[in-house]
Amino acid sequence: MSTAVIDTPNTPEAHYVRTGTVQTHVHDVGRGAPVLLLHGSGPGVSALANWRLVMPALARERRVIAPDMLGFGQSDRPAGQVYGMDVWVRQALDLIDALDLPQVDLVGNSFGGGLALALAIRAPERVRRLVLMGAVGVPFGITPGLDAVWGYEPSLAAMRGLLDLFAWDRSRVTDELAQLRYEASIAPGVQESYAAMFPAPRQRWVDAMTSAEADIRALPHETLVVHGREDRVIPLSNSLTLADWIPNSQLHVFGHCGHWTQIEHGARFALLVNNFLAEADAGAA
Repeated sequence: MSTAVIDTPNTPEAHYVRTGTVQTHVHDVGRGAPVLLLHGSGPGVSALANWRLVMPALARERRVIAPDMLGFGQSDRPAGQVYGMDVWVRQALDLIDALDLPQVDLVGNSFGGGLALALAIRAPERVRRLVLMGAVGVPFGITPGLDAVWGYEPSLAAMRGLLDLFAWDRSRVTDELAQLRYEASIAPGVQESYAAMFPAPRQRWVDAMTSAEADIRALPHETLVVHGREDRVIPLSNSLTLADWIPNSQLHVFGHCGHWTQIEHGARFALLVNNFLAEADAGAA
């Protein structure tokens, strides 16, 4: 099922899990009710890059599982792979099966929010509670910010510009961070797979990640919808729509926050999620 642990200093324990015909790179840390964290889709992104600040806080009370989705991070990039929601949902379900988890809580960021939404619709019995953060998954016109993210052409200046888009607090966008993310985006095979995911015109990929309104309205799960008020990548209106359509939902909007809720407000986000999931823990007990 998994290979030897990768010795990566200062990171949660990481290993590979066989998911269908591919190898998925997974961070797996903590004990308790399992929560699956699904990352976003920026260039050079990985589970660790998205979730590094909140994994330790969540892992104090629960088992945190954060995979690199197919084509991202250190997971496989099969030659000729056609990427899409069906592929990523299947990978996530295969991972849950491989780890022998009957049910998980799902936290999805941006692209990962659309993925979490699709998974909950297709396999509702495998999801206990749902957290959607800056999520796609409902109809919207692609923003200039998202078009720039998906159309990234590798350069340090381009990466710096994208990081400025993500953050409300520009002081978080350091030269060191830009350099690290740029280097991640030009690792062997990374840009090739990324460019294959979202070629222009890109509105079609927004549409391809959309779930049907009737299916969203039929979701039975308790759902926490989270968004940054100043998000320039995914519009706040997405979360307002999700909170309107999902029957058992609550909405939390962070002010002075862009698309990096889990980074710009990491401690508050982790506390919010932990409290939301703890309600289900108490009910199970």
